[in-house]
Amino acid sequence: MNSGLLHTMQAFASSLPLRVLTSGEVLFEAGEPGATIFCLLSGAIELDWGGDAPERFGPGDVVGVGALVSDNHRRHGTARALEPTELIELGREQFLFAVQETPLFAIELMASLERRLRGLED
Repeated sequence: MNSGLLHTMQAFASSLPLRVLTSGEVLFEAGEPGATIFCLLSGAIELDWGGDAPERFGPGDVVGVGALVSDNHRRHGTARALEPTELIELGREQFLFAVQETPLFAIELMASLERRLRGLED
């Protein structure tokens, strides 16, 4: 769990819509267009890439970051809640606002991605 990133997400949660998933509910499916990222406040998400072992995300993690960096993004995997899960959803404008208001948010997000990529290499 990334406690710094989770703390920042919780601060923004009061001004952003909260999304609640039940256990087994699909957040997004592979091939769908995607223009937002999801920040987990509680619960767990499994991201299935369709072959390799699925990736697991928990509180303080961010899912779907590719949507912020490419136009006409298509989701590469299917994300499903493993248990009741609360998330906030950020589009590009909300993300840029979060970075402007709390520059540390961008650093925490990059650190989170770096840890994730290191884990994928193992």
